[in-house]
Order: sequence, then structure tokens, then C-alpha cells
Amino acid sequence: EVQLVESGGGLVQPGGSLRLSCAASGFTFSSYWRYWGRQAPGKGLEWVSSISSSGDPTYYSSSVKGRFTLSRDTAKNTMYLQMNNLLPEDTAVYYCAKDVRFGSRGQGTQVTVSS
Repeated sequence: EVQLVESGGGLVQPGGSLRLSCAASGFTFSSYWRYWGRQAPGKGLEWVSSISSSGDPTYYSSSVKGRFTLSRDTAKNTMYLQMNNLLPEDTAVYYCAKDVRFGSRGQGTQVTVSS
């Protein structure tokens, strides 16, 4: 079964950090372009970051560039999103996917940035 499972979300204060994980099963994640996106309350799904199937380069939206870092562990079939200097506007459900439309996304993980 093809599956993506996001984890690592939580409640964090502004300026804090979190690392999200995206574990893939049923397929070789590194064979695809890989994507992180997020959906804030009442808003549409927003692309955050992506990495090519070759592993280089990575891309970031202007809203997270310089604060978020995408990485991957091919052996673990897992992708990560290190999020630093979090802002209240980063509050959202975060998803990973292997397609740009996020049709393959998992259940998501909630990130809440609040004091």
C-alpha cells in the first residue's frame, strides 16, 4: 500500500523550532519529486518546499526561505522539514506528497505557533 505519514507537529512559541517527518511506504520516495505543503485554517493548500528526484536542488516558498530546511534520508525512505524561527502565520496542518497537487498526501500534522 502506498502511504505517506507525517509526524512531528505540535505547539511551539514564536521563535521556536520543530522538525517534521514524512515517512513513505509501499514505494521508493526518492524516485519522485517530493513536496511539503500546508493548509492554514480557512485557507487553501499552500506549497512550502520541494526537492527533485535527483535530490538537488531544493526549493522554498518566499514565506519560509531562510527559516525552513528540507532534507531526506533515502535509507529510511523519509523526508524531513526543519522549521526554525517559527511565526504565528506558520500555524497550519502540514502535508507531504509525491505529486505537486498533493493528491498523495497523508493525514497531515498540526503545527501551532502561539505564545
